[in-house]
Amino acid sequence: MVSLNSTLREHALAARGFMPENEGDALYDAAVIAASNAAGPFLEVGSYCGRSTVWLGGAARDSGRALYAVDHHMGSEENQPGWEWHEPDLVDERTGRMDTLPRFRATIVDAGLTDVVIAVVGDSPKVARNWTTELAFLFIDGGHGVEPATLDYELWTPRVARGGTLAIHDVFPDPADGGRPPYENIYLPAIASGLFEETGVEGSLRILRRI
Repeated sequence: MVSLNSTLREHALAARGFMPENEGDALYDAAVIAASNAAGPFLEVGSYCGRSTVWLGGAARDSGRALYAVDHHMGSEENQPGWEWHEPDLVDERTGRMDTLPRFRATIVDAGLTDVVIAVVGDSPKVARNWTTELAFLFIDGGHGVEPATLDYELWTPRVARGGTLAIHDVFPDPADGGRPPYENIYLPAIASGLFEETGVEGSLRILRRI
């Protein structure tokens, strides 16, 4: 397994977010491998405060690619008040809504990745419907409800180039471990489609190759 350089790795681990260290390392490794197998940029759906983006941004730099980080930065369903993953200090006092964009921008600037990470601030389905470039690497870690997970699968996975990689976060085959949509509405349909084969597993991260 190839590793992110130690300086960037420190920035990744210091960033706000929910990406475990071992899964972040596996994400970096998978993205670097993907760049050797397919043309096109990298794209991340769901950036939050930029923790996973640092790992992928490092992979993009090391591979001579760009990383597009797609997020509306208003928080997914599970980040809203009253839900398990809500963080009150990320609420914009002016609007009363989540706003992770300032924290995300600070993470990328502090890590020195502004040359390879391109923030796309918008709703994932709307961006996907206007996206035409094939991707060497797609990482889906957006909304974990049934509807957003389904739309991310339906609208983004057709953009993965042949030989490219689809990575999915928070895949829990056992319901006791976590929410179902990334497993039932992204992972299982991808396998059932016959267009993807699993090539790696690390914690809740699944790595699939586009056949």
